[in-house]
Amino acid sequence: MPPGPLYLRRSGTALLIDFSTGEPALLHFGADLGPDLPDLSLLNDPVPPSALDTPVILGLVPQASSGWRGRPGLRGHRNGGAFSSRLRLVTAEADPGAGSALITQADPDTGVTVRTEIRINDGGLLQLRHSLTNDGPDTYFVEELAAVLPVGRAATEVLDLTGRWCRESHPQRLPLHQGTWVRSGRHGRTGHDSSLLLAAGTAGFGYRHGQVWAVHLGWSGNHESFVDTAGDGRTVIGASELLGSAEISLAPNARYETPWLFAAYSGAGLDGITDAFYSWFRGRPHHPGSASGKPRPVVLNVWEAVYFDHRLPVLLELARSAASLGVERYVLDDGWFRGRRNDTAGLGDWYVDEQIWPDGLTPLIDAVTGHGMEFGLWVEPEMINEDSDLARAHPDWIAGPAPHSAGGTDGRLPERWRHQQVLDLVNPGAWQYIFDRLDALLRENRISYLKWDQNRDLTEMGHAGRPSVHAQTRAVYRLLDELRRAHPGVEIESCSSGGARVDLGILERTDRVWGSDCNDALERQTIQRWTGMVVPPELVGSHIGPTTSHTTARTHDLSFRAVTAMFGHFGLEWDLRQLNASEREELGQAIALFKKYRALLHSGRMVRADEPDPTLRLHGVVAQDGSEALYALVSMSTSFAEVPGRVCLPALHPEGRYRVEAVYPAPDDGRTFMQTVPPAWLSTGIEATGRFLAASGLPMPVLNPEHGVLLAVRRINDDATPGGRPARNS
Repeated sequence: MPPGPLYLRRSGTALLIDFSTGEPALLHFGADLGPDLPDLSLLNDPVPPSALDTPVILGLVPQASSGWRGRPGLRGHRNGGAFSSRLRLVTAEADPGAGSALITQADPDTGVTVRTEIRINDGGLLQLRHSLTNDGPDTYFVEELAAVLPVGRAATEVLDLTGRWCRESHPQRLPLHQGTWVRSGRHGRTGHDSSLLLAAGTAGFGYRHGQVWAVHLGWSGNHESFVDTAGDGRTVIGASELLGSAEISLAPNARYETPWLFAAYSGAGLDGITDAFYSWFRGRPHHPGSASGKPRPVVLNVWEAVYFDHRLPVLLELARSAASLGVERYVLDDGWFRGRRNDTAGLGDWYVDEQIWPDGLTPLIDAVTGHGMEFGLWVEPEMINEDSDLARAHPDWIAGPAPHSAGGTDGRLPERWRHQQVLDLVNPGAWQYIFDRLDALLRENRISYLKWDQNRDLTEMGHAGRPSVHAQTRAVYRLLDELRRAHPGVEIESCSSGGARVDLGILERTDRVWGSDCNDALERQTIQRWTGMVVPPELVGSHIGPTTSHTTARTHDLSFRAVTAMFGHFGLEWDLRQLNASEREELGQAIALFKKYRALLHSGRMVRADEPDPTLRLHGVVAQDGSEALYALVSMSTSFAEVPGRVCLPALHPEGRYRVEAVYPAPDDGRTFMQTVPPAWLSTGIEATGRFLAASGLPMPVLNPEHGVLLAVRRINDDATPGGRPARNS
């Protein structure tokens, strides 16, 4: 007798799986269906003409043996045989109160068992992963094991993200048609063009309206995400690790585990998807700031100030200047280790360069910590330059498509990328060497933070002549895990040529990501908006760069750069020695303003308005209890209209009464505003209800292109919101 249906519901999200046929059938993922279900036996699909004689089942692992003609959930074989599975239910264990389940299926004929873990977390974010065990007597080759979920028939559009170096996380939309839309990442890392989020939704869905189903794969290696609409009209959304030829070959009793698929549903647009992800992140016991209560420190990274010019007097002067402005963490970037005078040599030789640092890093570290700041250091442990002592001693530690012997005369290497190759961390000796060097650096120096970079794709990634992206990714994870275990107080940033490794796999092991190598505030407005669709601002490094960006040559006022950097893990990447008096005063004010609103920015709900003028963007953070908010209105370019008109401030409590003030830049700042007479409230502030601000809005100042203004909102009648939470659709 099959068990009754599995029905998990939490925070407005529900998953329904039926077992009546002996196969776990996905019936629903999306809105909460309420406490009562109808008789599911009456909901079987019709059988159309010229088709299978029974209704086609969309299984938890979709399979051709049940008639599914879309993308299969499992592809594998035994030397070409046992290619088609017929998985059937073995056990189903559920804890509806905890929103979790463990489902086991098996197929004795192909000799595989698949176990599926499911969780719906507080906030509604669903997690799903499979593990496959080889029960047979010989090797089973896994080609793909995908995690999928059904999408409601109302979905007619697909949205995902793409990009390149210095232009990550840009959206693209297309109609949802019959067939499969696939995004493949073959970089050996997540990739600059990776879709951090793949979403399907109702026509015209936006930030604050429409139904949306969205997924993210928590994996830092090769991967695919897809939306698949079968001929019968059913649509699934899912993702899988993208495996190389025979990369996963399971011996008898061996097991392969997929990465977690993270999925969210929202009936109130993309902001509802963001709510679910942020709730999950901030509910983790190890989430930065949550366990210790320590705020995210203001950072100075010295890269764009000195590059490879590591003269101690210059670095000490930068430390003094940073401390006087209120900086709390000082990061020494590339160039401190042996032979590293430029980017062509030295990677792998993780020893302090005695020629540049005759007394080690101690004089700089002592000065930095003496000013009350933390000291951080840049490393790139996964890479190696051929011009390095390590490569000369161990050429066989360089990853490639063919074995490379210790003598170094055979084996083909991949093409160089930024003069570097990949260190084969699957090799136990190479892994141990890197662990020992980083462990020694952290034990011998007062280092509170590692900026962990990874600056190339893993093209032709191989170990011992076989593809090894999967094993390399696992080796990197193990390296991070072991270092964190040995040095629990050290924070680690994931930087990968900027934003080429931003995913929930790496973020389980690091404390922030670097969203992009581009500090151009105009580019960052888009990069941060869409990276922030999944990753909360306290985990996304966002720095004020120089007046003229070194990646785009654009020049921006300090106010625009500061307004942009405010909505992230705030920092600086600028030669502070070159500031004039007015810049220094304004920068100090911006840092103080960030500190004033830091707790709100790193705990509140992210809000993005569906602004009809494409040249304007409004985003903000609203406190969970609706007591305060900080919004940014940004002009991306010149508008077709003479004035912006009334701009609405969403997500405040409708009945709450609020005071709105423009807090930065000053209302009379002629660089930012282009108007003869400003709106009357700009200099005095204004009081209005949340309902008025969301529905009618306020007349906004005329902003010069590529400028912005911060609006601080404070509730002035605290008794207006019993229960504290602002309305979701206001």
